[in-house]
Amino acid sequence: MPATPDSFTAPAPLTAPASFTVRALLLDMDGTLVNSDAVVERCWRRWADAQGIDPAEVLAVAHGRQGHATMAALLPDRPVELNLADNARMLAEEKADTDGVVAIPGAAAFLAALADLPHALVTSADEPLARVRMAAAGLPVPAVLVTAESVGASKPDPEGFLKGAAALGFAPADCLAFEDSGAGIAAARAAGVPVVGIGPRATAHGPAAHAATLETVTVTPGPDGTITVTVA
Repeated sequence: MPATPDSFTAPAPLTAPASFTVRALLLDMDGTLVNSDAVVERCWRRWADAQGIDPAEVLAVAHGRQGHATMAALLPDRPVELNLADNARMLAEEKADTDGVVAIPGAAAFLAALADLPHALVTSADEPLARVRMAAAGLPVPAVLVTAESVGASKPDPEGFLKGAAALGFAPADCLAFEDSGAGIAAARAAGVPVVGIGPRATAHGPAAHAATLETVTVTPGPDGTITVTVA
């Protein structure tokens, strides 16, 4: 299934409170559970300066994507092997830099509420980076992970969300995604998964509902195996 284009014209999110009844949750990491913006911006500014590109132009597309996919979007004629080499170097830099990495407000309580419920992490980070950032933020790593190594295509391609739903044993339409970036919201939407947008980046990209942080999200398990998620 093709990814939804980033040029998608976003409808307004549902008016709060919004409520969803689903069977599983698919969670992005950076910007959704973990605030890693300081590290991401440091690394991408260095790369942008080395390429002679305005850092603001780079940061406008970097969030939510794998690094090599961002590079390809910005420099479409650049050899793939150079992008992959830079991507590997940047991953190493990001794993070594946790200064300023903190949990999104409400993330710890949100994950605690999901402890016995079906949920998966669906992130463009590789698994080592995901574990480093979750640990730096003091958050538990979900048992089911879909990371950069798990997919052949980066968000906004829907592959990650489709694999997350399959790993949990549910149809995409029975899941609910939590995302912060345009690329991530487009990926979930293309997979057929409704999306709750988290934080300021999400508002322009058409999530089904929006929360400033996870503090206003309530998770209630039902006796029939459903999960009711309310966004206040």
